[in-house]
Amino acid sequence: MRHAKPVAIALIASVLWAPAWAQKPSVYPAKGQSAEQKSTDDGQCLAWAKQDTGIDPAAVANAQPVPTGPQGERLRGAARGAVVGEIVDDKAGEGAALGALAGGRRARMNQAASTQQAEASKAQSLDTYYRAYGACMQGRGYTVK
Repeated sequence: MRHAKPVAIALIASVLWAPAWAQKPSVYPAKGQSAEQKSTDDGQCLAWAKQDTGIDPAAVANAQPVPTGPQGERLRGAARGAVVGEIVDDKAGEGAALGALAGGRRARMNQAASTQQAEASKAQSLDTYYRAYGACMQGRGYTVK
């Protein structure tokens, strides 16, 4: 349980910063390419990056995390609480209620971690796609940042 807080902070930080990494890079025509040529190259490199990586940025950006149903945390917490309550002072009902509350908290934490992981995965996919796009544009004589 001591390691849960640093892990949660790392996950939150990655989710907050990851979208910045997954932005389409800025492209400058370093060899005097016209706006029309830049537009053509841009379209071709976007299509190439999609084919090369197998990532469709529109599908990734619009993907919704798959909600997971109850995983039984509340029920297990109630059972543990009932057992402890009975052992400690014959108050199984109170123990079960407290255990269910703790299990509900655990379920919410697990759902939040799952959502954060899905968002980080989404950002990583977009980053991979845009790195491929940037490599293509650099190969065509553009400066990419």
